[in-house]
Amino acid sequence: MTPTRDSALIARVLHKNEREAFGELVRKYQSPVRAFLRKLTCGDWAMADDLAQETFVRAYRRIDTLKNTAQFSSWLYRIAYRSFLSEIRKKKLALSEDIDQHGPEDQDRPQSQNMQLQLDLEKAMAHCSETERGAIALCYAKGMSHQEAAQIMDLPLGTVKTHIARGKEKMRSRLTAWQGRV
Repeated sequence: MTPTRDSALIARVLHKNEREAFGELVRKYQSPVRAFLRKLTCGDWAMADDLAQETFVRAYRRIDTLKNTAQFSSWLYRIAYRSFLSEIRKKKLALSEDIDQHGPEDQDRPQSQNMQLQLDLEKAMAHCSETERGAIALCYAKGMSHQEAAQIMDLPLGTVKTHIARGKEKMRSRLTAWQGRV
């Protein structure tokens, strides 16, 4: 689906109140938004799923505020990011303290090196601030430019670059055990 296709679906939602059209947008973006939120929540699948659902509810309610339909995905990621920040502030979660309680339920089973690295990355991300996680997830997991991340996060470009650098340094210090094993 292209941005033009997204624009057509958005127009159907706005002008004809077609829930089916919004359903198509949800199907397209549901997995990428959940994956993004899983990175922000350090692998807490339940929280990521709840936040994804909240993201799409908010998007549906506010779709009339979307100024440029070609930028739907950026707008949606911004809603997801803000939902995450709101939840973190509301619950005052300490993800770094209870990170071992999150993630796949079968953690006791032997895991491949790649799966273990993924878990270690999630644990390392938990030591980053919410803003650092957001910037890293947008730029590295979603492949967005620093400028796009800055727009989504509503931060100056230099601030996003600083958050990425700080987050990478925190992660680097946590992942030194992996040196030479990958």
